[in-house]
Amino acid sequence: MIVRTPRRSILLVAAAALLVLPFEADAIPAFARKYKVSCALCHAPFPRLNAFGETFAGNGFRLAVGEPAPDTVWAGDALLRLQSALPLAVRVDAYMAALAEDGDVVASDLQTPFGLKLLSGGQITDDISYYLYFYMSERGEVAGLEDAFVQVTDVAGTGVNLIVGQFQVSDPLFKRELRLPYEDYALYRMRLGDARADFTYDRGIMATYSPREGTDLTVEVVNGRGLDEASGSTRRYDEDQWKNLLGRVSQDLGLVRVGGVVYVGQERAEGVADDILYWGVDGTLPLGSRTEVSFQYLKRTDENPFFLEECAGDDLRCDSDAADPFEASAEGVMAEVLFFPSGAMGRWGLFGLYNRVWADRPVFNVRLGESLGTEAGLTNSGGRPLVEEWETVAGGATYQVARNFRLVGEVMYDMTQEQSRLTLGLVTAF
Repeated sequence: MIVRTPRRSILLVAAAALLVLPFEADAIPAFARKYKVSCALCHAPFPRLNAFGETFAGNGFRLAVGEPAPDTVWAGDALLRLQSALPLAVRVDAYMAALAEDGDVVASDLQTPFGLKLLSGGQITDDISYYLYFYMSERGEVAGLEDAFVQVTDVAGTGVNLIVGQFQVSDPLFKRELRLPYEDYALYRMRLGDARADFTYDRGIMATYSPREGTDLTVEVVNGRGLDEASGSTRRYDEDQWKNLLGRVSQDLGLVRVGGVVYVGQERAEGVADDILYWGVDGTLPLGSRTEVSFQYLKRTDENPFFLEECAGDDLRCDSDAADPFEASAEGVMAEVLFFPSGAMGRWGLFGLYNRVWADRPVFNVRLGESLGTEAGLTNSGGRPLVEEWETVAGGATYQVARNFRLVGEVMYDMTQEQSRLTLGLVTAF
């Protein structure tokens, strides 16, 4: 389904309220200071959220719905709630990485810092809260705002939570920002051809609803353009009336959580349209109290990701022998294993992550350092190399020096490029 007019956009958002997991945000030390509790109340280990942390975020960063904030000041106006101090926190990630090929180190890198975030979040009213973080440095560049949203909890007593702003499309599935490995979830970063849509950051509206215990429903309406700046004479983020729609259902079946997702949309460039369809399934299985296994399968099909008007026989961007020469598709899997030898509250944690994305020809990139060339030498309009397969496996360990300071070590092997990477680093927030 594609939202074509403002009126239909309003109707879809209203429908979301009827259909629509607590929204998982990256809880911050400012909340621990506010409530005078340990970070371990919500994290196991940080930044990974435990069940209590998910509930805390879903409640609008409160311990319970209706709980009065302990840090507000009375301003003589019942319609005004002010926090006594603006809640701020800082997160720092720093790594040392070495890349090896054929047994020889070919590059080493001091990523110190890798990332530096300024975070804030809290309540505006009993039912309205906000959360944001500003990337002051990401790989040496000022990346700007990523997560930045206002959340309305239990809209009009319906049980629906509404989030408006910037968030990751994949947030209702698995949150990239809360993962323990250094290696990323490649299939969420996958883009085909010149199309901008993926499962990372976008601007839009998310509605979530739990009709009964163990069932979670989510609907998102997003631009489908990522976090591109407003450009052109109109100063718009999105230049057309098309909006992309995601629907997700998640269900607990005993110890297992299973889910499904569908994403539909359209992108236009130079008057040419690309219809986009994602669908996928996922699941999480705890094995006792110390082990958790998660998986995701996702397939994407684009009708015209290079926005072509014709297909020449020697044009690598299309397949002149196919029934639909402009169409391209890619699919991917992700599997993650977490093991905590002394339980989730212990200091040690072990993790493993497997990524694979593949297509029938080089049409996608995952923006994770693909080889500088492919056999076909095909790139998109932005100069990024396009590949037909991406496969990595990573494993490592994490150790909590303190609840808000942990060390991490990871070994990754890239089966596609036949390269390995050793990463040592630290993650802290304060």
